[in-house]
Formats: sequence, structure tokens, C-alpha cells
Amino acid sequence: MFTGLVKEMGKLISIKSISEGKRLRIQAPKLIQEIGVDDSVSVNGVCQTAVAIDGDCFEVIAVHTTLEKTTLGKLKDGEKLNLELAVRASDRLGGHIVQGHVNGVARLKTLENKGENFNLTFSINSALRKYIVAEGSIAIDGISLTVSCVGEDWFGVTIIPHTWKNTVLGQRKVNDAVNIEVDILAKYLENLIKFQSPTNSKLTEGWIREQGF
Repeated sequence: MFTGLVKEMGKLISIKSISEGKRLRIQAPKLIQEIGVDDSVSVNGVCQTAVAIDGDCFEVIAVHTTLEKTTLGKLKDGEKLNLELAVRASDRLGGHIVQGHVNGVARLKTLENKGENFNLTFSINSALRKYIVAEGSIAIDGISLTVSCVGEDWFGVTIIPHTWKNTVLGQRKVNDAVNIEVDILAKYLENLIKFQSPTNSKLTEGWIREQGF
């Protein structure tokens, strides 16, 4: 589990195609001392397992399903990557619960500078729209963010200068693809309603309406 707080922008050193998918070699001079083989690392919001450590680099194997479902399949040598290590039980949950299980890919629709902040909107697949609410949480390329506004097929966020400078969002351009993970709590609620009895389902739906979801 992760919190969506990026700890380092790593660098993709090399990509090697293998039968299992692609082997990515990532440079992470700040975090490398805390990474061991078999550790989970969030790479642009995708939970990956470190399979090798060499100097200030670690390697992961992105399997075919991951390459097809996320932006990892489109990476190029030299790209910057958002990195976060799995949260410890004693750590502060500064962002929100992020699993590193990407639900889909969105595209940057608009980018507007507002003073030192940046307002971004992203177009999304209609299947993900029901999980996104204004003032709710969402992970973009592994970054925990608050949804500022939402439409039928898009949502918006506001990025502060620190996040803009210290994550890969600052390098994104209009029409670029990003990894999206919706709030897992929304999916649990959906599943709960799906399998409830008709009586309990009505009670739950009433509670959800009262909460403004």
C-alpha cells in the first residue's frame, strides 16, 4: 500500500524486452538505500516489485498485462518517473490509500496557469466516472490529489508549485496519457450495494445520498 506522496523523481535508464514483458532499470539515488529485492515500489502509480539492485539503480519486470493497461508500456529511455516506497505501519497517511493498482489511463485535456498554481483537466473513460466525486481523492501517476471539479467525461485538479516541481506532472503536456487509480473506498461501496439484500441496499443507498455522494 502507498499514500500517493512521491518521494523521488527517478530516471529510466534502460528498457529490455523479455518474454515476460519488459525489464526496466530505474535510477533512484535518494531512495536506493531503502529498496531491497522483493520490495514494492510505486512507479508512476504502478505497484512493481524490485527484482535487482545495482549501485543507485533498481530493476523491475513489467508484465504484459501491466504494459497494456498502464502507461509503462509507452515509456522511453531517460524519462522521469514518480517513485514511492510502500508505506510502513508507523508512517503518517499523508495522502490517501493508494494500492498501485491502476484502473485506467486518462489524457491531459487542458492546462491553465493560475498564479503559481496549475489547473489541469483530464478526459476519462466513462466506466471510471462513477468513482470520481468533487473533493474526493484520486491518484494520477501515483500522486495523491483532490478532485476540484468533475464533468460527464472529465475531472479537474489543482496542482501546487511543490507538486509541479517535484513530480512528473510538471513535464506533462496536453494529450499526454497518465495512470489513474480511483479511490478504493468508492469501489468497496459499489460492491457492498451490489451484494446486499434489497432491504439493506435501500438503507445503504439512503446513507450515501445523505453523505452527498
